[in-house]
Amino acid sequence: MRFNHVANRVNPDHFETVIALFTGHLGFTELRRTERAIWLRQPGATVDLQLSSSDPGHRDGDKHRSQVSFLSETPEADLQHLAACLEARGLPASVAAYSEREFYLDAPAAFVDFVVEAMLPELADYGI
Repeated sequence: MRFNHVANRVNPDHFETVIALFTGHLGFTELRRTERAIWLRQPGATVDLQLSSSDPGHRDGDKHRSQVSFLSETPEADLQHLAACLEARGLPASVAAYSEREFYLDAPAAFVDFVVEAMLPELADYGI
C-alpha cells in the first residue's frame, strides 16, 4: 500500500471559508470535489488533504492532538496571519502554542476534528 491522503472534518456552515483559506492563502489546488468532500494538494506535496463536511456536534474533545501541520520559519506569525484572514471573513480564530517552536490555529466553529499547526523546520529534520 502507498500513502495517499488524510481526511479531516469541517462544519458545513464554514466549509467554503476553510477551503478558501487552504487554496487562497496556503496555495492548495482543488483536485476533486463531491457533494460532501474536497481533495486538495499543495504544490510539491505527495500526500493530499481531504476535507469533509461534518456535523459540528460530532466534535472531538481533544482535537488539538490532531493537526494539519506545516513547516515555517515564522510559525506563530504565519498562523496569526491565517487567523486574521478567517476573522476578516467572520470566523473567530485563535493561535496558541504547544511549545516555543510549535503553534496551532483553531477556528472552533469550523474545525471539527483538527487544528492547523505550524512548526519550525528543524522539528522535521529526522536525519533519514
